[in-house]
Amino acid sequence: MYEEMFKERLIKLRMQKDVSARDMSLSLGQSESYINKIETKDTLPSMTVFFYICEYFKITPKEFFDVSVENPKELNEIIENLKTLNSDQLAHINAIIKDIKK
Repeated sequence: MYEEMFKERLIKLRMQKDVSARDMSLSLGQSESYINKIETKDTLPSMTVFFYICEYFKITPKEFFDVSVENPKELNEIIENLKTLNSDQLAHINAIIKDIKK
């Protein structure tokens, strides 16, 4: 069960980043087939490599497993940008979001 969820999340995040399994494997310092082996459920990463995977995607381990958030990296970037706005600007952004969700 967890292997399938891990595999699906890894594939989704990798596709969003538009990187091949081979390139991601090499970027993590692993053999060129390492990510492919995870995605075919032949292996699971060690805890250390899991943390490297999270760093690679610029997300936390919690965000990796929170499948309710489709684009965690982008959401983090938006939140950081929102922190720099004043009250009026935030109110405008909130109104835009509410309008988009209609």
